[in-house]
Amino acid sequence: MAERIAFKGLLPSDAEKLTNEQYIQLIKSRQRRSIKRNAMDYRKLCEKVERIKKSGSQKTIKTHTREAVILPSWIGLRFEVHNGKTFQIVQIAANMLGHRLGEYAYSTKSVVHSAPGISATKGSKFIGEKK
Repeated sequence: MAERIAFKGLLPSDAEKLTNEQYIQLIKSRQRRSIKRNAMDYRKLCEKVERIKKSGSQKTIKTHTREAVILPSWIGLRFEVHNGKTFQIVQIAANMLGHRLGEYAYSTKSVVHSAPGISATKGSKFIGEKK
């Protein structure tokens, strides 16, 4: 069965039509406070999004603002979110509303250990720290 992509029971087309006031009533208090505080870098990002939407271009939006709460007007846009080393592409969908951009641009990788080094004994791979 296919997954139904929705936000609080709203279809993506309905979620896009939400005003900021209606959207603020649906999200959790931490995200609501973050939007209402309206930090300078978040404000600049929202202005950049509005400029790109008005121009109608499909280019990606580069940002370092990982703590930005995803708004309904961003559905369908592509962001390049900085993960500390590179920019990762994030395509915004309706089920991402209320989350932050940084949640979708992972900043850590899983650790993969290799075999013991040169001139190591078979038992030395079990020693945690070399002396």
